[in-house]
Amino acid sequence: MATKTDFSEEEWKTLHKGVTGAGMFVSSSDADFTDSFGEASALAKQLVEERTTGTTQLIRELAQTGGTGFGFFGSPDKVESETLEALRSSIALLGTKAPEEQEPYRRLVLDVAERVAEAKGGVSDKETGALGKIKDALGVAQA
Repeated sequence: MATKTDFSEEEWKTLHKGVTGAGMFVSSSDADFTDSFGEASALAKQLVEERTTGTTQLIRELAQTGGTGFGFFGSPDKVESETLEALRSSIALLGTKAPEEQEPYRRLVLDVAERVAEAKGGVSDKETGALGKIKDALGVAQA
């Protein structure tokens, strides 16, 4: 079972950025200032839940990591590109260091992204598009 100590500081930042970035990317894909607070709350609530219910120690530790890896006013394009790169890098990294953690990581990222998408009035077409890009970056087959 992998834990935070199995990764360098830079690797850990990449894993974490993929998780929080997925939520931020979905939120920024259909930006509405009034929805931002509810979506940020949904992201935080999902991570709080994962701290105790996460399927592996690594997932619980990722959920405890603070911050987002982005500046407060990161542009939507920057959030998208850096998130997708972090997700691709994370899956490759886990494939090398902890293959058994790939699926729990994918599930964590998708749970965060989907919860944010559903936070305010249902999932929009733009959010669906963002979710599709996240799934592609994670190597998840889509129907």
